[in-house]
Amino acid sequence: MLFNSLTFIVFFVWVLAVHYAPLPWTARKVHLLLAGYVFYAAWNPPFVILLWLSTVVDWLMARRMAQTEAPGPRRAMLVVSLVLNLGMLSYFKYGAFLLENFTAMMGMFGITYKALTPSIILPVGISFYTFETLSYTLDVYLRRAKPTPKLLDFALFVGFFPHLVAGPIVRPTDLVPQFATPRRATGSMFGWGMLLVTIGLFEKVVLADGILAPVSDDVFKAANLLAPLDAWTGVLAFSGQIFCDFAGYTTTAIGASLALGFSILDNFRYPYAAIGFSDFWQRWHISLSTWLRDYLYIPLGGNRKGPSRTYVNLMITMLLGGIWHGASWTFVVWGGLHGLYLSIERVLRDAFGNRDIWRTTSARIAMALVTYALVNITWVFFRARDFTAASRLLKSMLFIDGSGTTILSSYKLLSVLATIGALVLTHWFMRDRTLHGVAARVPAPVIGMAWGMMLFLVTITQGGSSAFIYFQF
Repeated sequence: MLFNSLTFIVFFVWVLAVHYAPLPWTARKVHLLLAGYVFYAAWNPPFVILLWLSTVVDWLMARRMAQTEAPGPRRAMLVVSLVLNLGMLSYFKYGAFLLENFTAMMGMFGITYKALTPSIILPVGISFYTFETLSYTLDVYLRRAKPTPKLLDFALFVGFFPHLVAGPIVRPTDLVPQFATPRRATGSMFGWGMLLVTIGLFEKVVLADGILAPVSDDVFKAANLLAPLDAWTGVLAFSGQIFCDFAGYTTTAIGASLALGFSILDNFRYPYAAIGFSDFWQRWHISLSTWLRDYLYIPLGGNRKGPSRTYVNLMITMLLGGIWHGASWTFVVWGGLHGLYLSIERVLRDAFGNRDIWRTTSARIAMALVTYALVNITWVFFRARDFTAASRLLKSMLFIDGSGTTILSSYKLLSVLATIGALVLTHWFMRDRTLHGVAARVPAPVIGMAWGMMLFLVTITQGGSSAFIYFQF
């Protein structure tokens, strides 16, 4: 079920009606849980079984770990959780990829091996809810959190429909305590939530799908070398598309949660105004970057074991972050480039970071533009279907070969460049602000007119019912 569909509107109205009905809190929690399963089953009903498996096994293992002091049994229970969750993720997401690469490796040694083509369907959202339940068992094992006493509360945490299929990657400690007492949104909370839903749908339907996706698709599907302006415009279009698509989903999810009386942490903080790559990853997909920091980078040693080990830890973390996004070597390169950027940034900061010139406004703007340009280089590998297509685009973007053809009309060029320009300027203006803080200083009639305009544009935009990009991850 898509947020940007009439089906979801009917579904959400029903959920709100029952949630605010005069029913016992337990009954309303059961209803929210069932609603989450219905929401998820709209894609493929049998995959709800995977949700149940992950929920029940992780809840039981965490409960037993909390009751056991012996290190051996506690470690064994953690292994059960890890094997189940990572096993399901590996099979469904990486099974075909691993088989393909195994076959290629056998060919390198002169061994002909041809396996049957696997017909594996990727369960939507499996990367998200797997990381959520893993954080629960890992926190209990590390004694950073206590287990959830009620299976219903933990099941609702896993199956809470706003964040279920594309995040944010919510931590149990942030959401489960909110299930302890009856929750209803105040009037202002409900209104703010519905405004966020509108903003999220506007980002997805109007900006991502309506303006940016057609240009991005044209450029990345091109079979020939493109002119540098067309190549850059297509990649810039994708940079805006993936932000508006993913941030649109999470903004809608946060808004829907608020309308029900629950709070979910932000997942984006205007990343295209980032000054450097450490700053970028504190602003882009925050729930994933903090998960990788807390459960991978820090356990590997973080920056506590010297510079060389720090660079290795950064690279491992970002490579795994890349492969988390998809079973393809292009995603590995995407993650590797970010690991390389972070390592180079750390070297430069240690060598030149204390100079006053870097604190000036002009220097900060220049560094933000350089950061954004280099992020766009990485987006080529994220979006390109293979290395051949990526290489062709990079040749044009880096002016290695400027003999390519022009495929974009003047209208498409101007619409994308104007949209991306407005997006980057907005990010820069909002860099150290919050949307709620800015809205509090804007007159109510102005907010009302902007809200109405966004609703109107969402309604009239054609072709705005495509799936969110991160559903494939």
